Amino acid sequence: MRLNDRVALVTGGSRGIGAAIARRLAADGAAVAITYSSAREDAVAVVRAIEAQGGRAIALPLDLKQRTALSGTFDEVARQLGPVSIVVANAGDILSKPIAEVTPADVDAGFAVNTGGTLLTFAEAARRVTRGGRIIGISTILTRQPRAGMGIYAASKAAVEQLIRALAQELGPNGITANAVAPGPTDTRMLVPARREQAPTQTPLGRIAAPEDIADVVAFLASDEARWITGQVINVNGGMA
Repeated sequence: MRLNDRVALVTGGSRGIGAAIARRLAADGAAVAITYSSAREDAVAVVRAIEAQGGRAIALPLDLKQRTALSGTFDEVARQLGPVSIVVANAGDILSKPIAEVTPADVDAGFAVNTGGTLLTFAEAARRVTRGGRIIGISTILTRQPRAGMGIYAASKAAVEQLIRALAQELGPNGITANAVAPGPTDTRMLVPARREQAPTQTPLGRIAAPEDIADVVAFLASDEARWITGQVINVNGGMA
C-alpha cells in the first residue's frame, strides 16, 4: 500500500486505461477521484469496484471543453477526499482523418480535450498538487510511429509531452515530478478492429497491451520509487517502437 494517505485525480477514469489506472492507484492505497464526461454508469461501476476492495473513490462529472470547470473539480475532490497529491491527465478524444481533409472544426475538436483540456488540467495541478506530488500525462506511440490519418491526434499528444517537460522544470523546486506515459495499441473500445488484429505481429511480445499494463507504469511513476524520474516520456508498447 505504497500510496497510503495520497489522493489521486484521474481524468477520463470511467473506462479503458483510465479505469485501470484508478483501480491500480486505489489498490496501492490512494483515495481516488475519477472524472467522466458522459459515461456515468461506467464511472459508478469503477467506484463500486474500488470500494468493494476496501478503497475510497468518488466519481465526478467533468467536461474539459468547459474551460472553467477544473477549479471546481479540484475543490470537490479536496472537500471529499483531501488535498490532491497525484494527477493523471488521461481524458482524451481520437480524431482520425487525413490532413488534406481537415477542416477548422476538426482543429477545434482534435485539440480541445487532448491539448487544451490537458493543459488546463496541468495548470490546475501545478497550482494545487502538494509538495512531493506527481503529475502524469498520457501520450501515444503515434508521436514516434506515425500512421496515416492520425496526424491530428498525434500532434495533440505531442503537445502533452512538451508540456510535461516544461512542468518538470517549473515544479521541480517543489519536489513535484512530471512525466508522461506513451502507450502502444491497447485493448480498449478506442482500438479499431484492423489495428487490433495487426498490432500483435509488430511487437516482440506478440500481443496488444491490456489497460493494466499501462496502469502499472502509471502507478510506479506515482510512487516514491519514481522520485528521481521527471520530465520523461515512458514508452509502454511491448517493444513496438
